[in-house]
Amino acid sequence: MANKHFLTDLDGTLLQSDATLSDYTINVLCSALNEGVIISYATARSYMSSNKIVSVIPWKFPIVLYNGAVIFDPISLKVLGGHWLDIKTTNEIIGLGRAQGLLPFLFALDEEDEERVLHEKLLRTGDLKFFESRPNDPRFAEIPLLECPAAYRTLIVTYIGLLEELEPLKEKVQETFGDQVHIHLMKDQYIENHYFLEVSHSQANKKEGLLEWAKLMKCEPEEITVFGDNLNDLGMFEAAGTKVAMANAHPALIERSTLVGDSNDEDGVAAYIYKATGGRA
Repeated sequence: MANKHFLTDLDGTLLQSDATLSDYTINVLCSALNEGVIISYATARSYMSSNKIVSVIPWKFPIVLYNGAVIFDPISLKVLGGHWLDIKTTNEIIGLGRAQGLLPFLFALDEEDEERVLHEKLLRTGDLKFFESRPNDPRFAEIPLLECPAAYRTLIVTYIGLLEELEPLKEKVQETFGDQVHIHLMKDQYIENHYFLEVSHSQANKKEGLLEWAKLMKCEPEEITVFGDNLNDLGMFEAAGTKVAMANAHPALIERSTLVGDSNDEDGVAAYIYKATGGRA
């Protein structure tokens, strides 16, 4: 029997290369959801960032945010669960970057479960471009000296820079914290020659996010079909029953996939769902 639960990545997967949804994808997913098909997404983005792009689709089921750090209900707008770094670890990670002349964005939840992004004055190209890509975003706040406030829960500490800048910091964080944290280094899809180094709780990854999502949906991981394109999707590919790599996916995902679908610019996710659900869209 074909899987009835679908969990898709956004950037490079559901979204086109210009970070938009095609009309075809919108029509297929809206129709499928209205027919009772269970579809949701797992992304490195926050709810605010992702919702600005995909809100035209009437999401009904929990979504996985910040690469698995948060499980969020798009109906009640409540945090259902997640994994966050403690304050001491967060500030030590910030200190390691500061020692190498690098400062991160601190993504966190405040005492009211509101998303916050703290940072010092932005001077570097990658940081500025990232900030400029999110105009009028109320989450962002510049502070004189970056550290995690006492009432906050750290979701991700994110450094943006060139590969040769971030690799030594990655090694230092790994050496200092070992398996206490989850470290992800990936090329950014929108800022030329720049990479993201993200540090989060050891269980804040898409594999754990998928497992938590499966519990909420009362299904087994093997019953889920996942779609992805980049290395942060590997965890989903480990846990899910059916793994669909986009034609534009990283070779590591293609190697571990059940099958390779059309690219993100060819509506690969929507085309698969349309066919798998008997064209009910």
